[in-house]
Amino acid sequence: MARSSSNRKKIDMENKAGAFFLATLVMWGVSVLFEIIFNKRIELVPILLGFVFFQFANWVIRNFVSRDPLCVNTCVSLLHSSITSASVVLILLNQWTTSGINEMFEHFQLVEVTWPWAYQALCFSCGYFAYDQWDMLLYRLYSGWVPSILVHHLLLLVCFTLALYRKVTINYLILTLICELHSIFLHVRKLRRMAGVRDARSKIVKVEWILNWLTFVFARFTSHVLIIIKLLQDAPKFGKGVELPLALLGMVGMNFLNIFLGIDLFKAHRRETRTQSQNDHSNHHE
Repeated sequence: MARSSSNRKKIDMENKAGAFFLATLVMWGVSVLFEIIFNKRIELVPILLGFVFFQFANWVIRNFVSRDPLCVNTCVSLLHSSITSASVVLILLNQWTTSGINEMFEHFQLVEVTWPWAYQALCFSCGYFAYDQWDMLLYRLYSGWVPSILVHHLLLLVCFTLALYRKVTINYLILTLICELHSIFLHVRKLRRMAGVRDARSKIVKVEWILNWLTFVFARFTSHVLIIIKLLQDAPKFGKGVELPLALLGMVGMNFLNIFLGIDLFKAHRRETRTQSQNDHSNHHE
């Protein structure tokens, strides 16, 4: 009886969380459409293209690969991480060869200038986060009263969209997307486990964990810490607008989420190796 009451309370809390995040997603969508239609912000159209593209990818995978909502969502997320990682690397390499590494990380370059294709890449990625938020709400691919993944997407949608509206700090946000290199291996791990490949002793699993940790440390954690350090160093160079407070708020939120993600990764790695050791011990005694 007590367990049933607890489950009902949990479901009720998750329903309220879903309603809140759905409302914020609808308001975001109305805002974007208003800017495109009434303010004639045609440059924002790639946001819609990104949403449609990943929704179409969802339909293809659902009809030809798997009908499991979590598997479909993970496959589309892997597609996004791969496309975004390649885009960010190409944007950075192009800027490095044209202006040099010292100039490209100057305050003016990061805040006022937009690197070639950076605006379009950010729009496209913004469309993905809106799609993913919708997909997770539609199939309830979240848990808890304050689901971290929904908070993460809402945070990104707010920061990305405001920057796109004002056409400032675009290059800073492109740098934050370097973390998608790590996301590739997060999604690969999830799909690998769905496929039943869970032997912690296998070379493919060991290599995957090595790449997972390396990209977490360098592409996600370290890069985001360096960005917040750069923001603090250049704080006097910012004007009196909302750019600096919004950027700091977003990066502090991202760094906290990274810490929790690192803890979850550590627990997952320890759980996998411990389970394998227990299985080996059981087989030995048999």
